[in-house]
Amino acid sequence: MEKFKPYVILSAAISVDGKIATRTGDSKLSSDKDLHRLHKLRAKVDAIIIGKNTLMRDDPLLTVRYSKGKNPIRIILDSKGEISDKSKILQTSAKVPTIIAVSKKITKSNLQKLNNFPVQVIITGEKSVNIKSLLKKLSEKKIKKILVEGGGTVNWEFIKQNIFDELIITISPFVIGGNDSISFVQGIGFDKISKSPNLHLKSVKRLKNHLVLNYRKV
Repeated sequence: MEKFKPYVILSAAISVDGKIATRTGDSKLSSDKDLHRLHKLRAKVDAIIIGKNTLMRDDPLLTVRYSKGKNPIRIILDSKGEISDKSKILQTSAKVPTIIAVSKKITKSNLQKLNNFPVQVIITGEKSVNIKSLLKKLSEKKIKKILVEGGGTVNWEFIKQNIFDELIITISPFVIGGNDSISFVQGIGFDKISKSPNLHLKSVKRLKNHLVLNYRKV
């Protein structure tokens, strides 16, 4: 990865069959121990990224609550600026630094809505957020380490563009199934295994019935 890019960690809890949520959006796959592990990790990074779909489904706070440490900067990928003004992210933006990354396709009314809150709006990309350009802008803001807790669409963009460094996956003891449930990586996918990033297994940790796999990109 280029030197001006932050260090990017993709993180998710998945079912045994690779799903991060059911077809109805239920994504409670982590155990209490795994949540504590995740929040310790949050406290060690400079920023945390999610996409609009994850925000609309979970309405998360993205703060450090199960561990001691500073809250990371929250970054939302929202091309059209459609985040609800009632979302926890915007409602707590005066307390936790927040960046909303949008594209040039954002409407004036949505941009005005965002400007009513103490958030920083970064416009990059024509129809969707240009993630490579965004990472460069974040690096210029001295953001060195980023945790991506995105949904399948966001994860695919980081993997497809080869702009991640590490992968931390918690395998949870559930089988979800279903064509309409959400996989860890969505998108069109690679047509050949040879195009997949080469990963090196750094560590394996057992948390009772959960298994935490830590991969580094070679």
